[in-house]
Amino acid sequence: MSGEDQSAQTMNGTVQGWTRGVDPWLLVSALVLTGLGLVMVYSSSSALAGKRYLDAAYFVKHQAAAIAVGMFFMGWLAARDYQRLHAWVWPVLVLVFVALVAVLVPGVGHRAGGAARWLRLGLFSVQPAELAKLAMVLFLAHWLSSNQTRIKSLFVVFLPAMGVAGLMIAPILAEPDLGTSLMIMALTAILLFVAGNRVSYLAALGLACLPGLYFLVFRVSYRLDRLTSFLNPWDDPADTGFQIIHSFMALGSGGFMGAGLGGSRQKLFYLPEPHTDFILSVLGEELGLWGMALTLGLFMLFIWRGVRTALNARDLFGAYLALGATMVVGLQAFVNAAVVMGLLPTKGLTLPFISYGGSSMLTNFACLGILLSVARHQGRAA
Repeated sequence: MSGEDQSAQTMNGTVQGWTRGVDPWLLVSALVLTGLGLVMVYSSSSALAGKRYLDAAYFVKHQAAAIAVGMFFMGWLAARDYQRLHAWVWPVLVLVFVALVAVLVPGVGHRAGGAARWLRLGLFSVQPAELAKLAMVLFLAHWLSSNQTRIKSLFVVFLPAMGVAGLMIAPILAEPDLGTSLMIMALTAILLFVAGNRVSYLAALGLACLPGLYFLVFRVSYRLDRLTSFLNPWDDPADTGFQIIHSFMALGSGGFMGAGLGGSRQKLFYLPEPHTDFILSVLGEELGLWGMALTLGLFMLFIWRGVRTALNARDLFGAYLALGATMVVGLQAFVNAAVVMGLLPTKGLTLPFISYGGSSMLTNFACLGILLSVARHQGRAA
């Protein structure tokens, strides 16, 4: 057998390895969202990219590269037994924490828009805060499944879990990035609750966090402006309410059928960075109500299959991994959609699989790979 034949056979075996027993609905929902996102990134960013970089396809080229890398990691994770991730928990956690701290070091972290959130790695930038969500899911799944017999313990389970979450959140808050910090705290609380930890501990923690949350929101001018513009954006339509008002205009003008691909007017330098946080507004304007319904329906399908995978997992580690991975995608999609429709204050969170962003795309595909691995090993002996 020639070297080329052996290589082809190895590749074919690898592909068959991770596709055998895969949940087709889970995979298809994510891939359709990704394809839709690629189209919308080009549509929403072409004018901006043409003006800023003299290349209308600048953002979509970077997005396609991120998707290719993300799909590689998805296949790599899906092809392996998720039990092997036990050995990766602490190295991943430490590496992500070091990256979060490095972002804050002058000359190392890249600052844009008043926030230091990125690390430059050659031609690419990495946002460690996105990876921190996945790192916390890995840690919590490992910690909770390893201590299930003492799950209600304050000192063995609850405080260590919250301590690690606090260590991860501290540098993220310093960037500053309150939205991702709240997302990590929500993921931690959900997994602790599902695992069976005492609700009284979670309630006490919530009450203890209220003064800090008050300081972070009401004592920081731009966050307070976001809150007041959320309550009544027309009080300051030219500044703090500008973004959400134009999001309303985009969704309203889209109607049922939409203006057609490329037909959005709000993407033409009205919505700031329309290919990231508010890409759903452009989608609603161009594809209308049916496009919004399709997009949100695909996310609901992903969440349903993800929760089903968690319920049918062969062990607690797989169940917590699957639920955490589902929440990373589903919870962020819910928050992003709520912000775009004016149901929540602006958080700066992207729409999974659709918004432009390499780190976000890698995290989403890693979550998908974990879900596919857990789904593949349902019913097998641990």
